[in-house]
Amino acid sequence: MQETLFCLRVGHLLPYSMSDSNTTDFTNPSTFILLGIPGLEAAHVWISIPFYSMYVTALLGNITILFVVKREPNLHGPMFYFLCMLAVTDLVLTTSILPKSLSILWFNSREIDFNACLTQMYFIHCFLATESGIFVAMAFDRYVAICDPLRHSTTLTNPVVAKIGLAVVLRGSILALPYPFLARQWPYCRTNIISHSYCEHMAVVKLACADTHVSSYYGLFVLFCVKGLDVFFIAISYIEILRAIFSLTTKDARLKTFGTCGSHVCAILAFYIPGLFSSLMHRFGSNVALHFHILIANMYLLLPPMLNPIIYGVRTKQIWDRLLHLITNKGT
Repeated sequence: MQETLFCLRVGHLLPYSMSDSNTTDFTNPSTFILLGIPGLEAAHVWISIPFYSMYVTALLGNITILFVVKREPNLHGPMFYFLCMLAVTDLVLTTSILPKSLSILWFNSREIDFNACLTQMYFIHCFLATESGIFVAMAFDRYVAICDPLRHSTTLTNPVVAKIGLAVVLRGSILALPYPFLARQWPYCRTNIISHSYCEHMAVVKLACADTHVSSYYGLFVLFCVKGLDVFFIAISYIEILRAIFSLTTKDARLKTFGTCGSHVCAILAFYIPGLFSSLMHRFGSNVALHFHILIANMYLLLPPMLNPIIYGVRTKQIWDRLLHLITNKGT
């Protein structure tokens, strides 16, 4: 009887010991499991509809911007070159997360390879930093065009624009490197289940069974010191731009001049405000529902790429006119 009870106890504990070994015997798991949007599993299909619509809009809008600028020699200038850089950045950024997120929402395909997860993390942070740098470059372009218009063509030549673009990409590439390297070094002995729809940095790092303050501090460093400096330089540029605008004699001249900056201002607000809100909420909003965290994080990566081509296409007269010209010519 005692032998039978002993066997039953061992048999009862065996599944737990096996399960425990599955979660404690890896320091670098071969795969992670993305849950999508926990708490809203029943609505995954419905949530995928706006996600897919935003992704398609971003793809079509940014490809259209690239096509119009390439086709029209009159648009071959610094402002439109920076706009093309922004379009390419948005295309890569959305494509790095949306296909996998949609496969989770549509097909419940939750597994992602460990290295693929770190690669996705790298691309997200690389191109977010790149986009922030492009906005600084565009602010500098507007500053020179309005505050020193006679020297605009000699200051922002094609080689200078290319060097600025290269510097922005290199900065984003270098700043993003510590994210996956730090995430790779932590031991993941608790679980490999990520409560998110993509490999968001803090969502992955929180799975580690080690002191991960270095990763958290580096994320805050990039947020406040890098993007904070970008916002500072953009603000300085626009202070000088506003001074130049208010020094103009007529109201029409002021409105016309400021109108050339309207698209850039709208795009900046669409990028930085949700980004700041998402980052701070993820770190300090412990009382906010998890699914709300994830929805905001997705909106942060989807809204700017979708809105940028709409903002620039509608508000930038040269692009709108050229697009209408191409459409009407094709129709005749």
